[in-house]
Amino acid sequence: MPTPPTADFPAPPAHGYRGDTEPSGPITRPRGLAVAISRQAGARGTTIARRVGAVLGWQVLDNETLDYLVEDETARSQFLAEVPDGVRAWVAAQLDRVRGQTPGPLDTGTVSMAEVVLSAAARGDVVLVGRGAGYLLPTETTLHVRVVAPQDARVAYFAQWLRLSHDEAAREVAARDHRRAQFVATLGGDPADATGYDLVVNAGRLGIEGAAQYIGWAVRTKQMFAEIREAADEARSLDDVPGA
Repeated sequence: MPTPPTADFPAPPAHGYRGDTEPSGPITRPRGLAVAISRQAGARGTTIARRVGAVLGWQVLDNETLDYLVEDETARSQFLAEVPDGVRAWVAAQLDRVRGQTPGPLDTGTVSMAEVVLSAAARGDVVLVGRGAGYLLPTETTLHVRVVAPQDARVAYFAQWLRLSHDEAAREVAARDHRRAQFVATLGGDPADATGYDLVVNAGRLGIEGAAQYIGWAVRTKQMFAEIREAADEARSLDDVPGA
């Protein structure tokens, strides 16, 4: 049985902005945004994601936590059971969408990962790191962020972190980037395509704190425009009600 990660699981999510906290009807879609962070190897994307979670007061599920939820049947069953009843149909519909948009059939592990990622996003107010989350989640309820950094900085980080020579670290960075690109390709995405993201953040220039604050600002901006769209939709709906 895999060992559960020490951070962010199974503690309950810490909530920040939740939109309408007292819904007037059944919840049929996520009531908050999800942040999906894609990152170059060595760009400190996971560290930045944890800082984003602290800034927003949101739960953070990194790639290790997501892997644990997929691999441990008991943990996964408990996690999926905690999804609000009203949004389970949303999760199922989004899973069908994912299956339809991929270039080929998905293996069992990828389907399980997609279900976990979608179920996490269904709760709202969550930061997800890696595992193709940005390509699995719908753009309407997701801020998809790419964290990048200069090659030299990424290699230097791996050399220090894993105690590798410069050449060994460079090979490790290249190998990890390649594996991630291969996985994203199975979902129909390309991590090098900047148009697939809402935001690309250069951690080499902004640093960890600056990158996290910038992402937090982008989240609040997307929330604001989502509220404006919802208000406009409600106004149009009222126009169709006699006497409204």
